Amino acid sequence: MRTTTGWQSLDPDTNALTRVTIERRDLRPDDIAVRIDYCGVCHSDLHRIHGMLGEKDLVPGHEATGVVTEVGPAVTGFAVGELVAIGTIIDSCGECAMCLAGQENYCYNRPTTTYGGTDKIDGTPTKGAYSREYVLREKFAFHLPDGLDPAGASPLMCAGVSVWEPMHAAGVGRGTRVAIAGLGGLGHLAVKIAAALGAEVTVLSRSTAKEQDSLGLGAQSLLVTTDENQVAAARGRFDFILDTISGDHDLLPMISMLDLDGTLCVLGNPLLDGPKLWALSAGRKKLTSSGTGGLTQTEAMLRFCAAHGITADIELLPSSQVETALDRLAAGDVHYRFVLDMSDLDQPAA
Repeated sequence: MRTTTGWQSLDPDTNALTRVTIERRDLRPDDIAVRIDYCGVCHSDLHRIHGMLGEKDLVPGHEATGVVTEVGPAVTGFAVGELVAIGTIIDSCGECAMCLAGQENYCYNRPTTTYGGTDKIDGTPTKGAYSREYVLREKFAFHLPDGLDPAGASPLMCAGVSVWEPMHAAGVGRGTRVAIAGLGGLGHLAVKIAAALGAEVTVLSRSTAKEQDSLGLGAQSLLVTTDENQVAAARGRFDFILDTISGDHDLLPMISMLDLDGTLCVLGNPLLDGPKLWALSAGRKKLTSSGTGGLTQTEAMLRFCAAHGITADIELLPSSQVETALDRLAAGDVHYRFVLDMSDLDQPAA
């Protein structure tokens, strides 16, 4: 075994993480070792630290960028010194229909997640990228395209691909009328990507407070969802709505804004109860959801973002301030994504 340093949650009742020594496996033939330089702080990290899925003692982190430091003898796609990105999945069965379709995120035999999962070979729990080193199969690592800032690119590996996949599946492009509900870590990237795809983009928000941000990110307008007149006037206005709101909320007003054959994709809160089917029947409307991305679309998303200069708007903090990041994230006080600089783990513990 090899060891590295990282941040582990030892108490699910607090956002405080403890600096610990972590064991990583010795490299298998198709493994690469990556020095993690930057790791984004995802809202799901916060939920899972507090036991959403019943895990304990998590090392979170599943949107990371870094540098290859060692390769196994069977590795052909990466070399020491190359920039790489790591996302939410680090293995799958490779044999089911979903894996064969490039949708490893929906592996029928369950994908292995970057943290809180179970290694398919030795059965050990996976520990995430709030750490200085990560070891994974080369198949599940991605080359970081030239021109993408590694810190700003790290949230692309979760937030970016999570909004990219459903937009790609819905055929969002030039002439598509798109609404993005919520302008946070997911939403601000959704606006950037939808605008770069050529869509006409509107942000749905409870107030006008983020109007200038919305326009600066590429939206054409902002619709205030607490204004009944604006909501009524938007009936049938959109072909596709991407709902990135993390709190509980009513889906019916957004469904009313869909045009014939329009789609509402709920990303921000997949635990919401759906509406009665009658709400979809007037216009053959579709209600769907999505979860992260497979290898094929993650690669496509990275190429697209590199071509269009898209990265997340981030606040960069040393990893020792992870508790501050989690506290502020819980309070909604972030513009728009926290990223941890893991280089301070090279220094002795305070």
